[in-house]
Amino acid sequence: MKLTLQDVRAAHPAARRGAAPALRGITLTLAPGEQVALIGPSGAGKTTLLQVAAAALRPGAGRVELDGTDPWHLGVRALQRLRGRLFLAPQVPPLPPRQRVISSVLAARLPAMGFWTSLRSLFYPADIPGAHAALERFDLAEKLFERVDRLSGGERQRVGLARALLAPASLWLVDEPLSALDPRRAEGAMQALLDEARGRGATLLASLHQVDVALARFTRVIALRDGTLFFDLPASEVTPQRLQQLYAQHEDELRSPPPARDEPPAPPRPAVMHCR
Repeated sequence: MKLTLQDVRAAHPAARRGAAPALRGITLTLAPGEQVALIGPSGAGKTTLLQVAAAALRPGAGRVELDGTDPWHLGVRALQRLRGRLFLAPQVPPLPPRQRVISSVLAARLPAMGFWTSLRSLFYPADIPGAHAALERFDLAEKLFERVDRLSGGERQRVGLARALLAPASLWLVDEPLSALDPRRAEGAMQALLDEARGRGATLLASLHQVDVALARFTRVIALRDGTLFFDLPASEVTPQRLQQLYAQHEDELRSPPPARDEPPAPPRPAVMHCR
C-alpha cells in the first residue's frame, strides 16, 4: 500500500483543546512494499504520525492518502473496509487480560471475517496452525493456549506483533515494538517483522527508540523533531552529526536503552482476612 501525507497537521489524541499540534506540516510518501524506520526524541510526534497514517486520527489540516484514496472522504462502510487493510500495533497492545493467546492472535483476522464466523472463533478457534506459526516466529508457540494475564510484558508485546502476520493488511504501522524486549528477543522480533513484511510485499513504518537498530535494519530512516520532518534519508547517509542535532537536549535517548527485563507478572498478593 502506498502512503502519502501532504502538509499534515494533527494534535496528539490525548492533547487538551488549544494545545500545540503534535505534527506541523508533515509531507512524506512511502512506496508500496517499502520498510521505513521512524526515529526522534520523545514528544517528536511519532505516535501521532502513526495514528494519522492508520486513519485512526483525523488530521486538523493537510491530506492523507492510502493508495490514492483520502480515507476521510469515504462513507462509514468504505472507511471500515479500508481500515481492514491497515494494521496498527501500539506500544502496549490492547489485549483482553482473560483472553487466551490464540484468541488474541486470531482477532487480527476479524476484518476479513463475517459476524458469525468471528463469534464462533471465540469458542472454536478457526485456524490453530496459523496462530501457532505466527507465534512461533516470535518464539511464543508454547504460549498458544495461555491466558494473556499470565504473560510478561515482553510476551504480550510479541503477541501484539504476531497479530500482524495474520492480519489481512498491506500497511503495517508499528509503535515502539521493542521497548519491553531484551536484546536477543528484540533482534529476533525485528527480523521476523522485516522478513514477513518483505515476503508479503507489505509496507512497514516502525517507530523506534533504538537508533542502532533503525540504522542497521532499515534502508530508509525518517526523523521527526518537535512535530516537523527533521530529515528523510537513506540509512547510509544518517551521520553521527545529524543524530546529535536530532537528539540535542535529549542525548540520553540517543544512547542505547538499558536491556529490558522480560519478567512474568507478579502473582496476586493474598488477601488479609480479619475475623471478629
